[in-house]
Amino acid sequence: MSEKLIPTAHIELEDSSMIAKTVIMPGDPLRAKFIADTFLTDVTQINSVRGMLGYTGNYNSKKISVMGSGMGMPSIGIYSYELFSFYDVDNIIRVGSAGAYTKDLDLYDIVIVSDAYSESTFGEVVLGEKCSNLKSDVSLNKALINSANELNIKYNFDTIHSSDVFYRKNYEDYIKINKEYGCTCVEMESFALFANAKVTGKKAACILTISDNLVTHAATTSEERQKAFLNMMKIALNAKI
Repeated sequence: MSEKLIPTAHIELEDSSMIAKTVIMPGDPLRAKFIADTFLTDVTQINSVRGMLGYTGNYNSKKISVMGSGMGMPSIGIYSYELFSFYDVDNIIRVGSAGAYTKDLDLYDIVIVSDAYSESTFGEVVLGEKCSNLKSDVSLNKALINSANELNIKYNFDTIHSSDVFYRKNYEDYIKINKEYGCTCVEMESFALFANAKVTGKKAACILTISDNLVTHAATTSEERQKAFLNMMKIALNAKI
């Protein structure tokens, strides 16, 4: 483990007391701003390096931070590792969008991630052992499920696919991945987040909203993805951690 240096190369915050122990982490930094503006009070901006916006505020008298991760495993790998290792963050809950691998998932359906399958070597490099499946934290999942039930929001609890590639040569790969590994949807970050949580001894979870469906070809707009995924935000913020 590296010696602690604050601020880090990617986060300008100089005092770890200004960030909460639990961080809600969307991929899009503008979604982080939207969450802060919509749900938090007494908000302080804590990061703007490379446009990766981060904020700390209060939600129902609970201190909480929200910060973008960027797209893909390398990006969330950097930010989540620095938060876990250098800023004393204990829990990171990713909130993101996903593409469905099954017609049983409709637009805006919620998926709480039980575990993530990936072909990526990210886990092997970080953990020093070959792995293709990493689990989210049991206690965080319980808190998210309890929160969803309290809010009367329906959810799925599924295995998902974390992909290194957005534009595939063979889009029919999803059929095989769905059948062989039980993945109901795809995104690009959770596997790296779970690997960093494991190597640092911290906790991570992920809650997703279906933004498009590879089977039915239904899709949402970029504005809807930024602002309309309110249910997963409410579940994450309401979770008692």
